Amino acid sequence: MDKNKKVKPVDIFEETLRPRKMEQFQGQKKVKEKLDIFLQATKKRKEPLDHVLLYGPPGLGKTTLAHLIASELGVNIRITSGPAIERSGDLASILTNLKDKDVLFIDEVHRLNRTVEEALYPAMEDYCLDIILGKGPSARTIRLELPKFTIIAATTRIGLLSSPLRDRFGAVYRLNYYDQDSLSKIIKRSAKILKTEIDDEACWELATRSRGTPRIANTLLKRIRDFVQIKAQGKITKQLLDEALKILEVDELGLDKIDRDFLTVLCLDHQGKPVGVETLAATLSEDEGTLLEVVEPYLMQKSLIKRTKQGRVATPKSFKHLNIPLPKNYDN
Repeated sequence: MDKNKKVKPVDIFEETLRPRKMEQFQGQKKVKEKLDIFLQATKKRKEPLDHVLLYGPPGLGKTTLAHLIASELGVNIRITSGPAIERSGDLASILTNLKDKDVLFIDEVHRLNRTVEEALYPAMEDYCLDIILGKGPSARTIRLELPKFTIIAATTRIGLLSSPLRDRFGAVYRLNYYDQDSLSKIIKRSAKILKTEIDDEACWELATRSRGTPRIANTLLKRIRDFVQIKAQGKITKQLLDEALKILEVDELGLDKIDRDFLTVLCLDHQGKPVGVETLAATLSEDEGTLLEVVEPYLMQKSLIKRTKQGRVATPKSFKHLNIPLPKNYDN
């Protein structure tokens, strides 16, 4: 699909596991409560929705929520991303093709070009766009009037957003990791769509190992379905789930190989001493961004590591999980 293609929300992701109605969206109770009031008030006033910023770890439903918001409002949504808008001309092309109350969804908004970001300020505040024609002394500026649209932006790294851009969003919502009950409901719904049977015990176990993330839960469910289809030809049970996750190298805490390698470097190679993220990235041959955005948040949530001024430190829980004796000089 063209990332800048305009589509009706109700037609999006028809054959995927994403919910198509707000009531189908599990978890994020506080965010949904705030959004419900926000959307009802907007529809009652018959005004365009104020700009919305969604942030949080990957896979928690930021893109899905953007589509559901557009669907609730009954408006069109245009999809793009920060890196895709390279020049101010690209932004002008997108904005001038919007209609009143349309939604523009910008994924990875923290990666917007600075020039594009500055051109976006008057568009967000005054619904106009200043275009410079020509160069040098003969250059002139024209102002284009824009329809009253809504920007819904998503980012995994809100700290990289500049203050002027962040302050222009009228509603800022953080998406948190999901609890096991919400994940279980998501897995049951996904299994039904995939026409796969899964018993309650297996469903709960999968929710436990999904790192609090719906995207991971659905990905694991698809791979377990493959395993069951080839090995068992039946319902996903706890025993079959354990066998499949063992092959997928996902342990009882939901840690995969890179997580365990990360902890092993801290526990074995550095004996529980602080280690910088640059050193960890070089040792593991992984990108720093992957460690910061994907690996570390869940390990910290599970109290397996902690951050200090000197670097990352493994907690006693990490040593116990890996069956590594705690060093005698461990004092963290």
